[in-house]
Amino acid sequence: MNEATIDRWGEASKVTKKLVGSWSFNRVIEGQATMQGIATFAPLDRERLAYREQGQLKLANGTIVQAEREYVFSHSDGGFKVFFREDPPRLFHEISLSVSSGGELSGYARHLCRRDEYRSAYMFLPDGTFVVRHVASGPSKDYTMNTTYTRLS
Repeated sequence: MNEATIDRWGEASKVTKKLVGSWSFNRVIEGQATMQGIATFAPLDRERLAYREQGQLKLANGTIVQAEREYVFSHSDGGFKVFFREDPPRLFHEISLSVSSGGELSGYARHLCRRDEYRSAYMFLPDGTFVVRHVASGPSKDYTMNTTYTRLS
């Protein structure tokens, strides 16, 4: 494993603990919108984190709206699970992390939502940032969304 990744993120099973805190994020929804905001990961209990993001979504036509989203991240061996923040929680996807050739921890998942498919990738980079990519395709969805997170000091 790349030493910088070990220093920044630790073992794959420890990543959720390293997420606790506040992050700035920049998101690009290709050809449709951009978004900047703040995301926080706060402990719910020993195994789960509440994720909440808030920010300004700027649509391609120039319209700016306030937007927010919530998930629950749950520790799992070698990675984590992401749930929609509902009652009861519903699984979005499970990510198993491994070290890739560039030294980052990365994992991939797929989720079917009716007839639309989401392919998601998480990359935890040696510099301490992380990137989440969702590619949605199907009769109701067609977009690629890339979000880069940087820890706030």
